[in-house]
Amino acid sequence: MQNGAVLIAVWFSCGAASAVAAKLTVEQYEPFEEVRVVYNPVVNEHPDNLRFLKDVEEWIGKDIELAANPKYPSCDINDTFKNKDGKYRFMSGPMGAPCTIELKKNARKHWEETNKPDHHVLGSTVEEKKRHDRFTLTERDNVLPVLIDAGLTKQDCMDKIVAAGISPPYIYSLGYSNANCCGCVKASSPTYWNKIRKDFPEVFEERAKASRECGAKLVRVNNKRIQLDELDPNAKGRPLKTMKIECGIFCEEREF
Repeated sequence: MQNGAVLIAVWFSCGAASAVAAKLTVEQYEPFEEVRVVYNPVVNEHPDNLRFLKDVEEWIGKDIELAANPKYPSCDINDTFKNKDGKYRFMSGPMGAPCTIELKKNARKHWEETNKPDHHVLGSTVEEKKRHDRFTLTERDNVLPVLIDAGLTKQDCMDKIVAAGISPPYIYSLGYSNANCCGCVKASSPTYWNKIRKDFPEVFEERAKASRECGAKLVRVNNKRIQLDELDPNAKGRPLKTMKIECGIFCEEREF
């Protein structure tokens, strides 16, 4: 740490909001405090996310650190679904998914225990103030609401990225609302999974086989859970634009 300065950890997720949060934090707190921008790598995200990360590094004038869970050096979500014998055992449940717990939350905890940051910055925008308040009340009370204080929405953040000459992650251009993994196991919408089937057929097939092996019914049709390989290719649920899958601090699927 620089001369005993307060350490602020900005958790970057390869999304527009966390990129703007990093930019504002660097501008507002450096050189008075030490700001470190940290990313939990997941190999199952779209490869263009790494291009976006490099562009953001140049924009904020700072390297983005990688923080992985040492128990899962592969950073592959499939490894978190398997038991010691390599068999698929569990993919998702009401309390979240093992991929988020191991590759995001526990990776973050490991970094925190090693570096002991004084404050955290997340990509929470004004639409998420209630969730931010709940999080600071129940889990961390040392989160700096940089985007909320600035009155920025998710669209504002996307606009700032584009204005800076940075192309958003490619996954956004396909109509997805975040830059999470392709084929997120927390999703249950038939709309989402049939879009994954179309955009990333190899990922759909991989998830279908894994979920069949461990008995995980990832998709819900007419309020009934079914296997991915049982999903009618023409089945539809709510539009993608009305849903968002959280991966990181929050691990859930929710509607706007």
